Amino acid sequence: MKLATLDDGTRDGCLVLVSRDLGAVLACDDVAGTLQEALEDWDRVSPLLAAMAERLDHGGAAGARPFDAGAMKAPLPRAWQWLDGSAFSTHGQLMQLAYDLPPVPSDIPLMYQGLSHRFAAGHEDMVFPSAADGIDFEAELAVIVDDVPQGLSPEEALGHIRLVMLVNDWSLRVLGAAEMRTGFGWVQAKPACSAAPVAVTPDELGDRWKDGRVHLPVMVHYQGGRFGEADAGCMDFGFHELIAHAARTRTLCAGTIIGSGTISNPAYNVVGSSCIAERRAIEKIERGAPHTPFMQDGEAVRIEVRQRRGSLFGAIDQRVVVAGRD
Repeated sequence: MKLATLDDGTRDGCLVLVSRDLGAVLACDDVAGTLQEALEDWDRVSPLLAAMAERLDHGGAAGARPFDAGAMKAPLPRAWQWLDGSAFSTHGQLMQLAYDLPPVPSDIPLMYQGLSHRFAAGHEDMVFPSAADGIDFEAELAVIVDDVPQGLSPEEALGHIRLVMLVNDWSLRVLGAAEMRTGFGWVQAKPACSAAPVAVTPDELGDRWKDGRVHLPVMVHYQGGRFGEADAGCMDFGFHELIAHAARTRTLCAGTIIGSGTISNPAYNVVGSSCIAERRAIEKIERGAPHTPFMQDGEAVRIEVRQRRGSLFGAIDQRVVVAGRD
């Protein structure tokens, strides 16, 4: 099934079901008022939602209305926790080679804890203080879990993945470079992420969901042209392994979101990139210097995953607004 959060003027919005073709929505507040409520009571709630979704997909749901992406918040407008991985080694290797960085560990997942109290809607303008900070998009996939016990195995972690979503993990690269040197991690360099309007259960992916990975390309269009179409299935660590890594010494509460990190493929010269920083690293390696500038005021990026039936999550389609107009 597919779920979204309607903007009803409250912080957490109202949970709705979305048809497979993204054509219709159905309120389900009599089952769960918000997505967070549903995740905290998933075993009871999910069969009820699945039955409603079946009626919606077959045109038999009373009260259904047309889907409007512009009326949706992020699936989880605020989350208890956002843990972002770096599960695509090609991305790290390119950055390391281009900027002479120390080698990164390859035997364990890389992960940091980021801002989670706000996920922007996929259609929102994103306001930043200065273009000089190096505004960059990052196309990622993420999963949302239910309550995860401490110390579980990767195989056990698979059973706690409830939803998959599409994320733009915005970055301010100039600030990020300075913060990395402190050894304390990111604060200013990592503003709120944004998310496509629809989250899907793994079974919606069919045979494209395998080994804790989504085996589909993530399309990025920037400045009106194709920027990248990297395969999200090339993760060195699957989502189940990222979850087990995060839960090694602690539990994870229902509603925790785990990100894949920037999607990147070894065949980057064919499929392109999922962020500007990687494109710039490739340019530096191959041409001696980066040439692609970071985002400027008024520029837009579109991120989407498509299947035979059309858009899987709906699109992230956002414009940058520089508050200082520098």
